[in-house]
Amino acid sequence: MFKLSPLNKRRVANFVANRRAYWSLIIFGILFGLSLFAELLANDKPLLVRYQGEFFTPVTQFYPETAFGGDFRTEADYSQPEVQCLIVSGGLDICFDDPEAVIEDAKDGVVEGEEIAKGMIIWPLVPYHYQTIVDTDGVAPGPPTAQNWLGTDDSSRDVLARVIYGFRLSIVYTIIVTVCASIIGIAAGAVQGYFGGWLDLIFQRLLEIWGSTPNLYIIIILFAILGRSFWLLVFLSILFGWPALVGVVRAEFLRARNFEYVRAARALGVSNRVIMFRHMLPNAMVATLTLLPFIITGTIAGLASLDYLGFGLPSSAPSLGELTLQAKNNLQVPSLGFVAFFTFAIMLSLLVFIFEGVRDAFDPRKTFQ
Repeated sequence: MFKLSPLNKRRVANFVANRRAYWSLIIFGILFGLSLFAELLANDKPLLVRYQGEFFTPVTQFYPETAFGGDFRTEADYSQPEVQCLIVSGGLDICFDDPEAVIEDAKDGVVEGEEIAKGMIIWPLVPYHYQTIVDTDGVAPGPPTAQNWLGTDDSSRDVLARVIYGFRLSIVYTIIVTVCASIIGIAAGAVQGYFGGWLDLIFQRLLEIWGSTPNLYIIIILFAILGRSFWLLVFLSILFGWPALVGVVRAEFLRARNFEYVRAARALGVSNRVIMFRHMLPNAMVATLTLLPFIITGTIAGLASLDYLGFGLPSSAPSLGELTLQAKNNLQVPSLGFVAFFTFAIMLSLLVFIFEGVRDAFDPRKTFQ
């Protein structure tokens, strides 16, 4: 059974006592947890279909139109009235003549005086995928309506669906980049600070050269050659993001390398790896965690900026940066600007509050009542 050490128990207690950080974590956890099931919240495919007594789950499986009495072997377009009519009426041929009337009659289980095998369609909360083109009578972008709660963008796609998927994509991207870049940066800074000497000197010169590299131009050039993709952007973000923590970790290790407990551990024959990452790294965590909120917000802002400029994720991806660009290009629909602003404001504020709480929890000088 996993047990927390007294030190970690104190850290957890300090974090919980920080009410702003604690409630920010709960709210963010709920939002991110819901976004992980975006396909069940926003989709143009039903969650559950009952047809002639059998149950189908279109949101997870492929079903041709012929499975519901249609004529085509391609995947059923569940947004079409004819397909909906076939499902709720049990596959009546008259669905192709007047589907709306048949759907209305099928609610009572009787069509043209005859009882039918009444079907059922259960839709997600938002019946649109982030790529679904919504019929808005030629108005795009559109303001919020009862059909589209946050309106539609300039391609007539539902904004709420794109925000749900875009929130998940931004957070997943940020987690991957931040974790990988932090591991590399902490390891590099620890090695520099612990060993010092020529290794530190050479590493510092390499970092100066790497830091002066125009990363935006390199990203643009590589995207032009290889094409835009999520994993390529993650790789490039890690490649240029890992030096962010090197300086502060290096400084902490340079300061602690001659402390008495480090010299005693060396004298006892403890390996360098154990001294660095078991004994010295915990003392450097406060300074490291101080920078994490800035790294996280910078990563999200960097992704949004690249998408805004057109050099980020593929155009088909649910991008919050693209939503911001649309807000700028369509000032006649202010709802787009409000949605983009509040999405970024809520997301960044929650993350900053959470990591401020984590930083304070690791700081032995701070306690909360």
